[in-house]
Amino acid sequence: MTTSRPLFDDRKETTVTVVPTGLPALVARHAERTPHALAVADGDTTLTYAQLASAARRLAAHLQDRGVRAGDSVALLMPRSARTVVAQLALWWAGAACVPLDPAHPRPRTAAMLEDSGATLTVGDSKLLEAAGPTGAVLALPADEQLADVETTGDGPGPDDVAFVMFTSGSTGRPKGVAIRHGAIAELVTDPDYVTVTARDRVLLHSPATFDGSTFEVWSALANGAAVVVCTTERPSFEDLAKEVGRHGVTVAFFTTALFHQLATRRSRVFSLLRTVVVGGEAMASQHARAVLRAFPWVELVNGYGPTETTTFATAHRVSDADCEGPVPIGRPVAGATAHILDEAGSTVADGARGELWIGGTRLAHGYTGRPELTAERFVDHPALGRLYRTGDLVSARPDGVLDFHGRTDDQVKVRGFRIEPGEIEHALREQPELDDAAVTVRRPTPDDARLAAYVVAGPGPVPRPEALLARLTAVLPAHLVPDELTVVERLPLTTSGKVDRRALADLATAAETKGAAEPLTPLQQAVAEVWSRSLGCEVTRPDADFLDLGGHSLLALVVADDLREDLGVELSLADFFAAPTVAGHAALVERALLATHTDLHPDATEDTDGRH
Repeated sequence: MTTSRPLFDDRKETTVTVVPTGLPALVARHAERTPHALAVADGDTTLTYAQLASAARRLAAHLQDRGVRAGDSVALLMPRSARTVVAQLALWWAGAACVPLDPAHPRPRTAAMLEDSGATLTVGDSKLLEAAGPTGAVLALPADEQLADVETTGDGPGPDDVAFVMFTSGSTGRPKGVAIRHGAIAELVTDPDYVTVTARDRVLLHSPATFDGSTFEVWSALANGAAVVVCTTERPSFEDLAKEVGRHGVTVAFFTTALFHQLATRRSRVFSLLRTVVVGGEAMASQHARAVLRAFPWVELVNGYGPTETTTFATAHRVSDADCEGPVPIGRPVAGATAHILDEAGSTVADGARGELWIGGTRLAHGYTGRPELTAERFVDHPALGRLYRTGDLVSARPDGVLDFHGRTDDQVKVRGFRIEPGEIEHALREQPELDDAAVTVRRPTPDDARLAAYVVAGPGPVPRPEALLARLTAVLPAHLVPDELTVVERLPLTTSGKVDRRALADLATAAETKGAAEPLTPLQQAVAEVWSRSLGCEVTRPDADFLDLGGHSLLALVVADDLREDLGVELSLADFFAAPTVAGHAALVERALLATHTDLHPDATEDTDGRH
């Protein structure tokens, strides 16, 4: 089936025809039309479209020789690089669906993802495979020069075949694998009318492969003959992102809402280098949108909305300064999606009234792998509107059809771009033998800082230490699901209906542990403590203060690292940051960096005795 939709710009009205297809066919088309155009670059490697297609077809032939067959699900574990794009294409040309894995995830979660996806094989980087120890068969992918000069043939997967199995948080304590179709991704990104991407663009890839934002980053480029610029730094700082954008001439970037807010607060120079910025994951703050639009008026700012089940973005809105007078809208349905606002009975609400958003159209996922009951619950055959996905989000429509977002109908939250079911974390906490009960919510010390806060009720016996409980969670949950702070309380507050009162959780008095007197801060430690205080929203007075114990998290670490660079002229990597996460530890790293940069400050430096400078 061919679908048509209007595409408007300032000059003309035209019609874009999107033919449903598999993603490899899009690359093959550009390899034929513009073989020498840049397709992927990661600093060490550059691939034209012809080279990308050839490398992927040769790797696909290798995978087929090793037993990969059409219909298989194959897990992929690789660091972010140009080779990752080659491997994804190769899996598809070999006939398999790709199940992205994250090397930072704990083994139990990886094992659950492999089991639920039905993966028959895990392929990828040999060192990561050895460290992760996945269950089942594994295959280390050879380097390109080690492959035989034999390419697989054929067109590859069709539009209804599964491209990715992407996992999201599950309320039962087990992640849910969403089976996303090739045709859904192709329709999302081919000649999009909600964002500008042309063959002359370069799109930044910096999201984890397990996050569906990476789907847009890679395929909005490759579907349109543009280039993907891969940021290979595992945890890029604000300055790393700006350097990557500037070095490679990136024009289009996707940022999670939380990251966008931090970059906007700092008037990051990354905006001066970009033409298009797409933002998604949480509600966009109007003050930050306005700040960016006024400081960088050429930027095309797009607010995207959509659960993974609807293939990355279901609605989108180009944000103008006028939109910032109130909450920024999430826009209209895009790229074959439909939006319906229904009441609890499944009927359309009155004009302007709030209701639950249900998404339909041609880009819905097949469902949840191995979870037919859950698929039937969330993907509903509506008698009048056809197959719909129930989002659980409250929205209303303006007279012109633009949608406004009003929150959730359930307890699901979003923190730093990740969709989180508190029930999954609560389940992991209740599994701890010392705990009787647990509740998880989001606490916001400042409008731009969302912290995942856990409140637990201890059972009989010794009260467990919060840091010990959090350490146990890191062994079973990915980093974004581990609470930023944990408080032991006598009981959980309840509503009159007997449910946990999540709004009252943040008001609970914290039984803070009283520490003994600490040594005074040195001048350098004081400078570090002041930077911490600005970001954490609390006074930091001790050299042994721990960043994580004070509620710090990965995004705030980026803020602190950037402040240290601006205030003290020191580049602190996130690996070093978390290796020594105390005030004293950071001060020691800063001192070492200053001494390395300014040899005249070194205590062993030779004294200038003849007056020369």
